[in-house]
Amino acid sequence: MIAKRLKFGDTIGLISPASPEDPDKIKQGIEFLKSQGFKIKEGNHLYDRWGYLAGSDKDRAEDFMNMFSDKEVDMILCVRGGYGSMRILPLLDFKIIKHNPKILVGFSDITIFLNVIASKSGFITFHGPMGSSNLQDTETLKSFLSTLMNGYRPYKLLNPSNINLNCNIRGITEGKIVGGNLSLISATLGTPYEIDTEDNILFIEDVGEQPYAIDRMLTHLHLAGKLKKCHGFILGQFTDCSLSNYERSLTLNEIIKDRILSLNKPTLSNFMSGHDYPKLTLPIGAKARIDCYRGEINILEAVVI
Repeated sequence: MIAKRLKFGDTIGLISPASPEDPDKIKQGIEFLKSQGFKIKEGNHLYDRWGYLAGSDKDRAEDFMNMFSDKEVDMILCVRGGYGSMRILPLLDFKIIKHNPKILVGFSDITIFLNVIASKSGFITFHGPMGSSNLQDTETLKSFLSTLMNGYRPYKLLNPSNINLNCNIRGITEGKIVGGNLSLISATLGTPYEIDTEDNILFIEDVGEQPYAIDRMLTHLHLAGKLKKCHGFILGQFTDCSLSNYERSLTLNEIIKDRILSLNKPTLSNFMSGHDYPKLTLPIGAKARIDCYRGEINILEAVVI
């Protein structure tokens, strides 16, 4: 079961399921999407604010479910991450979501929804730019539109030609792509919403975390058996996760080598998806093959119909 492909003239539903966004940034995003030929439907609580949350849990969950139930809405786009997505998981009806498959796009805190829906509702979701992202970035917009509009057949996913996709551990492996933001993946372990990595390809990225925190979260995944069970790894952008002085710290590269590369599973790094630009769109739950000789990600199935 997969969602219908996006077409010009379709209606994109905008929601704020986590932290609030500057209303001006939301409106700028709306105007840009309209300029690309799409209609916009705003969630009833799109501009709400309650501290670090975009409104109450009940209201954010209501907007989320309304967009899936609304027959006029063809695609759902989150406006930003931040924090709060995991708070509304118990309020979502995954049976309703399963019977109304739609394109859902976001990243960062939205990682929670991407993996849980792919697992519980059985259709592919998308780790990609949000309503407040810089969709005017050429490669970001190109990947976003190409994936959602033309992904009705298998395709190859590559970095822009001027940015290497590095082969750290050589080999070829297949599995469903799961993952996203490392902090959120780690935070759900031990809950009914934890990630399933068995026989899958794990994608991870993060932002603003010191090396020891990356170490702690990877060690958490290791102790939970999540790293050993997966077939391979795609490492995305780790933005602002470095230090000016490493006298009392391991480097990020040392941590990746110790916690991931030591497992000797096929691994690609420097994939352009995460908290920087360009921000490529990655289908979560899609069957894929990573070729760690050629530096390629091959999506083996249609991700939209």
